[in-house]
Amino acid sequence: MSTFGTHFRVTTYGESHCESVGCIVDGCPPGMKLSNENVQVQLSRRRPGQSDLTTPRDEKDKVSIQSGVEKGVTLGTPISMLVKNQDQRPKDYTDETLDLYPRPSHADWTYLDKYGVKASSGGGRSSARETIGRVAAGAVAEKYLYEAFGVEIVAFVSSVGAVHIPRFPGEKLASESSASKATSSNDAAIGSHAGAVDNTLDLSGLNEDEIQEPLSKEFRNLLDSVTRQEVDKDDVRCPHPLAAERMRQRILLAKSKNDSIGGTVTCVIRRVPSGLGEPCFDKLEAKLAHAMLSIPATKAFEIGSGFRGTEVPGSKHNDAFVEKNGKLGTETNWSGGIQGGISNGEDIYFRIGFKSPATISQDQKTVSYTGKAGVLATRGRHDPCVVPRAVPIVESMAALVLIDALLAQDARHLAATRLDRRNVLDLPKSMRLEEKVKQEASK
Repeated sequence: MSTFGTHFRVTTYGESHCESVGCIVDGCPPGMKLSNENVQVQLSRRRPGQSDLTTPRDEKDKVSIQSGVEKGVTLGTPISMLVKNQDQRPKDYTDETLDLYPRPSHADWTYLDKYGVKASSGGGRSSARETIGRVAAGAVAEKYLYEAFGVEIVAFVSSVGAVHIPRFPGEKLASESSASKATSSNDAAIGSHAGAVDNTLDLSGLNEDEIQEPLSKEFRNLLDSVTRQEVDKDDVRCPHPLAAERMRQRILLAKSKNDSIGGTVTCVIRRVPSGLGEPCFDKLEAKLAHAMLSIPATKAFEIGSGFRGTEVPGSKHNDAFVEKNGKLGTETNWSGGIQGGISNGEDIYFRIGFKSPATISQDQKTVSYTGKAGVLATRGRHDPCVVPRAVPIVESMAALVLIDALLAQDARHLAATRLDRRNVLDLPKSMRLEEKVKQEASK
């Protein structure tokens, strides 16, 4: 379906080469200041043609708010936002060969098999152009989250191919000199497991507890402090300068070979209110996984310690409770800010894997829709790697999940306040948060 969310509902529309794309947002609280400029910031970070690392398609992606806002203030009614497609080249897709052959690993065949028809140009609804509506809606959600709760969402590129920001204890990037030597002697080694630019492991100076930690102290510090300004300093959108340069080399290598490469995006959400998430089937991490894996080209999702956490004993992985500013908090945060499907007030962090873009300009052996063997050479303008432009998409989908969960929790809390809370005082202490109940009962 093309609609996401329950209380904050977003419906996106449009195809890659139609006249426009956009979204309708239903459920935005009234009374918030909102302008085209508030939304445009994120759309400009997502748009194509930003650098030689992205598709050359030249779209400005200028947004126009069509409804739901008057005199710069939200009305609480549906907000419609539209972006016109300006640099369409449908002729790139009207080749007889493309009509005969489905593009390998693309959505051509599955869409045709499911619906019996498909868009004649581009990827149709499977194109990344569809994400414009998500980013526009996410910008609205994020503005509310920040103004109402101070929530901050920052995503960044954490890997391209096998080149990645060191994440584990003792993991380091190879020295610049060895990386430069490897690059000049063997371009194919960039980001490959055979190359000298791979990350190395140096456990000297670390005690056993540090070695067994799911993530290194340096990477945790990055999650605590990284800002969008730091992310956007480099067009790779990686806040680690040395890793960013290696990533750029890896993307340009793929581009020079008419090939593509994948990568990962890491996202951190700070100042998240506790209590968000609806067990059992709408747990907060489940909704985040749903949202992230709905983004085109995604293939993997992990939250908190992720798969690394499966290698660590419980005695090292458990997040011990501590007192923080008069409330319970956790000493570590291997859970990634969510326990039992509910936010615990700590930062939420997760990582998403994006596959190498399916559309490449190399000849590929395939078969026609009738099963006849042949060779397909794809034309058109395509990203050699999607992760630099995926950063604002990830941030926007995270915002949509959070605002929906927050509105659900607000509705529950409001409904509970209409009851006599003294009813709860007779329950055993193990069943109630005593001080909170007493405070509410005395009102």
